Amino acid sequence: MKKVYFLQTCDTCRRILKEVNLTGFIKQEIKTNPITVKQLEEMRQFSDSYEALFNKRAKLYKAMNLKNQTISEADYRQYILDEYTFLKRPVFIIDDQIFIGNSKKVIEKLKEKIG
Repeated sequence: MKKVYFLQTCDTCRRILKEVNLTGFIKQEIKTNPITVKQLEEMRQFSDSYEALFNKRAKLYKAMNLKNQTISEADYRQYILDEYTFLKRPVFIIDDQIFIGNSKKVIEKLKEKIG
C-alpha cells in the first residue's frame, strides 16, 4: 500500500508532494476528507505512538495551552481525530513503513524509499 495524508493549504505539504514521485499513491487531503478512526489506528501501528503523529507546532496547540498540560496517548488520539491540524503532516505510508512530518531527515528517507 502507498498512501499519503496531506493538507492542501499547507505550503510545505505542497512542496514535498511536488518533490516526490507519487505514482501509485492514494492521496487523501485531510481537511476535505478527514481521517477515520481506522486510518489513525493504522498509522499508530506503524509509528511509536499517537504523540509521534501529533503536530505540536499547530496554532491550536498554543491557543489551547496544551504545552503546559499532561497529555495521555488517548488524548493525543482524540485531538487528532477532532482537529485535522493536529496531525503532523504529511504522513506517507509505504507498505509497512511510515514517514511522519516534514523534517529534512524524514523526507530524505522517504525519497530513498520511493527511489
